[in-house]
Amino acid sequence: MYQRHFALTRMPFETPAEADELFVSNASREAEARLGHLIELRGMGLLTGEAGSGKTTAVRRAAAGLHPGLHRVLYVSLTTGSVLDMYRSLAWEVGLPAEHSRAAAHNAIRAEVSRLAAEAGQLPVIVIDEAHHLRNDVLEDLRLLTNFSMDAESRLCLILVGLTELRRRLAMAVHESLAQRLVVRHHLAGLQRDELDAYLAHRLRLAGCELPLFGPPAAEALFQASRGLPRLVNRIAHYALSAAALGKARAVDETHVQHALDELRL
Repeated sequence: MYQRHFALTRMPFETPAEADELFVSNASREAEARLGHLIELRGMGLLTGEAGSGKTTAVRRAAAGLHPGLHRVLYVSLTTGSVLDMYRSLAWEVGLPAEHSRAAAHNAIRAEVSRLAAEAGQLPVIVIDEAHHLRNDVLEDLRLLTNFSMDAESRLCLILVGLTELRRRLAMAVHESLAQRLVVRHHLAGLQRDELDAYLAHRLRLAGCELPLFGPPAAEALFQASRGLPRLVNRIAHYALSAAALGKARAVDETHVQHALDELRL
């Protein structure tokens, strides 16, 4: 409804942005640099953050910058099942048939990783999203999957992406071997207060609007409610624009943000 009211070409806070349209915050820039360093090292890494902090977005931007002839990004997000389920998800990503045993699946994935490295000259970059849901046995098998101890260098890069609780889990004694293999650990923060106005303007500009639709009091209320988490900023901004359109306002003020919070029950 507010799209017509504000003469927008699309919904600015609902439509997922393409990789080249994503807003680059200080936190996301640092995360991408850490991920880039991890990929260069061909190691295992950990990226954590609160829900909606932009973890997947940071990985998308890092992956978008990789040379497709030199890297093969394998993205797995369905990680709540068994070890065999995890291997089948990886097999699907690389075009392998599904195996019926854990050992066969493990060997098939390792063989394909070696083939990509030796024949195609590609580095597999395995991204396990929502990794805080992983069972302990799955985490251990992922460690074993990266263990090419006979080689001078690793043949793959593994990135575990999850909520903050994953950091706590990996600090437990049962995961000591895996934790020792992590060469990069990074916790992603949200937007800083002085970045929020630029973020809102960026998303509105993608929707064809050059006007500052969020005044300073509205932006401050939005930041306090969202804690700078991009996904929460988007949700609140969407409902605040709806409230402003219903009131036939020309811009969003703090009362519209409050209406959004009431509707979202935040």
